[in-house]
Amino acid sequence: MLNGVRIIEIEGLGPGPFASMLLADLGADVIVVHRKGGAVTPGMPERSLLDRGKRSIALDLKDGDDLDTLKSLIATADGLIEGFRPGVMEKLGIGPDVCQNLNPRLVFGRMTGWGQSGPLEKVAGHDLNYISLSGALWYSSAAGDAPQTPATMVGDIGGGAMYLVTGLLAGILNARTTGQGTVVDAAIYDGSAHMMNLLMSLRQTGNLSDARGHSLLDGPHWSRTYRCADGGFMTVQCLEPKFYALFLDLLGLSNDPEFQQQYNPKLWQTLTDRLTGIFASHPRDHWANIFVGTDACVAPVLSPEEALTHPMNQARQAWQDHEGTLQAAGAPRFSSYNWEPRPSPARGEQDEEIRASLKD
Repeated sequence: MLNGVRIIEIEGLGPGPFASMLLADLGADVIVVHRKGGAVTPGMPERSLLDRGKRSIALDLKDGDDLDTLKSLIATADGLIEGFRPGVMEKLGIGPDVCQNLNPRLVFGRMTGWGQSGPLEKVAGHDLNYISLSGALWYSSAAGDAPQTPATMVGDIGGGAMYLVTGLLAGILNARTTGQGTVVDAAIYDGSAHMMNLLMSLRQTGNLSDARGHSLLDGPHWSRTYRCADGGFMTVQCLEPKFYALFLDLLGLSNDPEFQQQYNPKLWQTLTDRLTGIFASHPRDHWANIFVGTDACVAPVLSPEEALTHPMNQARQAWQDHEGTLQAAGAPRFSSYNWEPRPSPARGEQDEEIRASLKD
């Protein structure tokens, strides 16, 4: 889908590499500039999954010749991704002004936690810090529990990488119309706050409370995760009355006078306690077999390894195992483009190929 689009990625962590992986999955020519002689980031493999489908060149950005090579690459690109703290690219001599002077159509994507301006712009932070201050962490756990989200999903990926990709693509479309590039200030703080608008819309109907555990989606017994007898978990979220009715029917609770009061907040905790006991009476797969294929809006909590072998995945192939590496396939899907897995390069693997192309 992005054939003919070239993205230059300056090696970084987390959301930047994820964003460029997504663009590579969509067919863009992504050239990642790895640090010459740089060690692999602790905890990351030699060939990172986030580099799949990219080409790699190794450069020392403090070396004049290598910096000239990077500038030559930038002159050929539609977009650039960097994830340094504000001001670092400028100190290296490759800030937005310099790069867009080389290539006026360039979309300069900047990925940070706090953004390019503000009182915290130069302060260190990580995923949980950004989303806690933006408000996005607030509704993430049951009342009384410490707020916690799946690592990186809300901040680095949701509020960061996805907004960076959106900004880059919007900028590239605009540049193709106007001939003028732009700078994309993608901050995890901003993006994670923006994602809250779906929840904030519930305030317009009085269904979102400032108190955790008292809103339409985090208070009711029908919007919970329940522990089963074997330590597994089942998710329940049957918001609509017709789905809730089916849920009760499958549990044999259709005639229970308390359960019939779906939207009575005074009963939510009592009914949560009752369902806690019910789900704890049997193992997870017992419940999964009862609800599978129904509109009761109930599903088991699976690990990625379990998701790989589930019938849903056998049909969709969202999870795949390529040469011993479990990974999710490209998304979304298109009628005119089929994603195929491409390997991750070693650091500097396409060095000669890329340098030679600049001489053509």
